[in-house]
Amino acid sequence: MRVLSWNVNGIRSVFKNKFIDFIKERAPDILCIQEIKAEDKQIPGELIELEGYKAYINSSDRKGYSGTMVFSKKEPNRVEYGIGFERFDKEGRVIVLEYEDFILINLYLPHGGRDKSNLEYKLKSYDALICYLKKSMQNNVKVLLIGDFNIAREDIDLARPKNNKNNIMFTGEERAKIQEIIDLGFVDCFRKIHPNEKRYSWWPYMAKLRERNVGWRIDYVFASENMFKGVKDSLILNEVFGSDHCPIGVEING
Repeated sequence: MRVLSWNVNGIRSVFKNKFIDFIKERAPDILCIQEIKAEDKQIPGELIELEGYKAYINSSDRKGYSGTMVFSKKEPNRVEYGIGFERFDKEGRVIVLEYEDFILINLYLPHGGRDKSNLEYKLKSYDALICYLKKSMQNNVKVLLIGDFNIAREDIDLARPKNNKNNIMFTGEERAKIQEIIDLGFVDCFRKIHPNEKRYSWWPYMAKLRERNVGWRIDYVFASENMFKGVKDSLILNEVFGSDHCPIGVEING
């Protein structure tokens, strides 16, 4: 099973940039999308009716902002569009799909603001997520947590750690939230399989930073330990363009 994730920074924009060709070429069993920036009616019909997939959409109440989407070959048993935190849920930042043998949670966590004006909201979103995960992981359920987390975990996860020690997406408060997720029993799939690779998933739109590979790894697949046992590989597809992020994903046995 191949599960991919991509912050597309606008579903209508990426659609014009051979997005369907990307899906057909990579053939994911599940594709999680973040930051669709569109209402349901604004999403191209070719995507909603894409052959072989069922589309699930969670648009933000605020027009042209945030939002998530999932394409799945297999229909889940149940779908949820919130984790119980009102502002977060109204911004369309999560889709939960419950399959027979695991739960997949597609997430777009808040950025927090370069001036940290939304850092409190970001941290509260993480608190709500962690509370939700604790409930979801009861009875030894397998969980796959995937998406844009807007935090770099460690120095290896960004090109210029010393310059960003106190900046948003790399503050101690934010990184502690990622550690809380790991302490719950989640595995950072890419870092576990590729412990020494300096690979990034996001590059600012300035000064040719992507061409120079001055980026950040802020998109993740976290697997519960029982789910990670089936993970064969973890991917960062930085050769794929169309957004300021690149796709990431995992290959799973079965």
